[in-house]
Amino acid sequence: MSTSPISTAKEVFDLLRDDLLAIEREFAQEAVSEVAAVTDIANYLISGGGKRIRPMLLLLSSRALGCNGGNRVRMGAVVEMLHTATLVHDDIIDEADTRRGRPSSNTRWGNSKCVLAGDWLYMQAFRVALEERNFRILDLLISLTQQMVEGELLQMQKLGHLINEEEYFDLIYRKTACLFKVSMQLGAELAGVGEEMDSQLGEYGRNLGLAFQIVDDVLDLTATEDVLGKPVASDLREGKATLAVIHALERGTGADREAIRTVLADRSFTRVTHAQILEVLIRHGSLEYAMDTACAYAEAARLSLTELPDGEYKRALLWVPGFVVARDR
Repeated sequence: MSTSPISTAKEVFDLLRDDLLAIEREFAQEAVSEVAAVTDIANYLISGGGKRIRPMLLLLSSRALGCNGGNRVRMGAVVEMLHTATLVHDDIIDEADTRRGRPSSNTRWGNSKCVLAGDWLYMQAFRVALEERNFRILDLLISLTQQMVEGELLQMQKLGHLINEEEYFDLIYRKTACLFKVSMQLGAELAGVGEEMDSQLGEYGRNLGLAFQIVDDVLDLTATEDVLGKPVASDLREGKATLAVIHALERGTGADREAIRTVLADRSFTRVTHAQILEVLIRHGSLEYAMDTACAYAEAARLSLTELPDGEYKRALLWVPGFVVARDR
């Protein structure tokens, strides 16, 4: 077995290729309904691609701990179904027109059909998970779903308002990091390890998920639409204050704070432009601050793996945080 570090996404994909392809097949198989609209919407979402980072984490954690059973494929499909259901609902709530460079599902089928298709996917994920006959798995998934829904509701309450860093981290834990954490914990549960290892792998997932969302929020401010696959600065237009914006609000001049407040309240760049906001963020080092914070969480994720047995799957897990902070979409 090679001891050299994993350095590319292709190496990780090659390591997990068979399992990831099996998860795609499982997802497609489980997304078939007698009602054509559900199957059509689900197939459209599956074909949209995505990083599949959540099932990848489940696979890496379970394989690193020696789990070779077929249930890892089923559970990988479960976490991707749950993630996909959240995307459908997010797009409806955010009134999004595009997702991953093409029309969002709600643009094509309308909100009513899509909210129900999202609900169906949630329930289908739980139906598949139920086949494990494992109360710990169900407990993790129920708690996860409640956290994600609460996160969405909390965010809706805070739209257009200024929030502090503590509130921001609570939101992104619920909306994003919780699913990363549970993906790792599900892998540990399938491998049948003790509470200590479960906790350490959960901590890896939590820290990685926080890093992932902070980078997402920075990219929303700085990337171009053709790279991002959706309109840039969507968060500000939706009234969401993310980490770089919160940093600038705390350090900016009265005029800087007023400009940011105006965009959050207007939910548009009519009176203050995107370029003006970027200038404020750059001047105060706010984008750099957010990326430094993401890198610190990525490093914390790596440090959570000290007790994990050495091998190619651990090396892949050590590689993932660097990928998360270095990506451009």
